[in-house]
Amino acid sequence: MSVGRIHQISVSPGGVPKNAVPEARVLRDGLVGDAHHDHRHGGPDRAMCLFSLEVIRRLQREGHPIAPGTVGENLTVEGLDWNQIRPGSRMVVGDGDGVELEVVAYTKPCSTIRESFTALEFRRIQQDLHPGESRVYARVLREGTVRMGDPCRVIGPSA
Repeated sequence: MSVGRIHQISVSPGGVPKNAVPEARVLRDGLVGDAHHDHRHGGPDRAMCLFSLEVIRRLQREGHPIAPGTVGENLTVEGLDWNQIRPGSRMVVGDGDGVELEVVAYTKPCSTIRESFTALEFRRIQQDLHPGESRVYARVLREGTVRMGDPCRVIGPSA
């Protein structure tokens, strides 16, 4: 079992960047206080967007002006092998039973996040071009509250 932690929780009334909050209630349709301007985001199978702090730091070293929340992720996670986070991965966020999530898809980056990349190259985090450096969408299997610093445990593939 792999364990990381929540570096940042991010919400917005729509669009990017999403802003850090210390905690958020997670419902089947996503974080309370988070909204989307684009119908391609949100809904039960895209309730949460997750991304890796280690990937963000690697992109920063390449010169990209990316930061947690600027590419629209709700949870910025650190300490997990992001190459192992793929559709079918399941994780629990928080102590005890916590919030349970199942990764359902890699996100397809759109031009809305272009300001986070040099030369506006938002496809820099597209899975088929840069494997292991994509954000992922997850569905909520168990609701609850997440807090910054909470553990994030990968509990295996979906059943």
